[in-house]
Amino acid sequence: MNLPHLAQRVFNTPLMLHPLKAEIVMTALMERFGIARVSAGAWSDEEEKPFRRKGKETGYDVLEGVAVIPVHGTLVQKLGSLRPYSGMTGYDGIRQSFLNALHDPEVTAICLDVDSPGGEVGGCFDLVDLIYASRGKKPIHAILTESAYSAAYAIASAADRIVVPRTGGVGSIGCIVIHCDWSQRIEKEGLQVSIITFGDRKAETNSLRPLSDQARAGIQAEVDAAGVLFVDTVARNRGLAASVVRNTQAACLLSEEGVRLGFADAVLSPDDAFYELLTTTGVSHV
Repeated sequence: MNLPHLAQRVFNTPLMLHPLKAEIVMTALMERFGIARVSAGAWSDEEEKPFRRKGKETGYDVLEGVAVIPVHGTLVQKLGSLRPYSGMTGYDGIRQSFLNALHDPEVTAICLDVDSPGGEVGGCFDLVDLIYASRGKKPIHAILTESAYSAAYAIASAADRIVVPRTGGVGSIGCIVIHCDWSQRIEKEGLQVSIITFGDRKAETNSLRPLSDQARAGIQAEVDAAGVLFVDTVARNRGLAASVVRNTQAACLLSEEGVRLGFADAVLSPDDAFYELLTTTGVSHV
């Protein structure tokens, strides 16, 4: 995957992403755009993994009847892989893994193993609604191995129970669009770019021209719509008033504060949280 393609995925499109992660991506692209490449190496079977996979075709491990589905790294709409790949996880892969586990007779409970700063808006809420609608069929726990922010928290909120470690966090319930204006740099380099369109607003957010007031208002409306959907979805999933969710103003909540506000259910280490899942759901008598 080259950087221009990566830039296409992060600029001028709504993201539900931890703000620090967004800053890191922005800085990296500003410094390396068009020069370096991001190599997309496949997940190595020799890498250390917390559990043994049941099989590549399922996308999850099974331990004592619990399917462990990874929700790791930056989340994107389509990755075409069931495994976390080059620091990313696809909603399509999570969806397929979840449906496989839901209908797997060997699986009696599902664990969403979450550690992610969030990612793309596209595809996220359909996945969240699927998980939410599946409550009651099998126990679904979101066990955070560190944090679940933004889109990752949307996914975690659909589970029956959310457990976060002491150093972890939840929240960042908001939406962001990054618009990068390259026009001054292009002018400085003596280049002239002509953009020919049908329709006055066809290229209004193009990075090769300054952002107009009309274009800015359009982006803001898109961000607001995604933000309202996010707030309402979390409020539904967690049984909270929408005002409680909205009043966090997309803040990243540390573990204890997240539990206090109702965004998580308990502060436990991942091992203790998994043991709790095994014992309280009747999955195992260990």
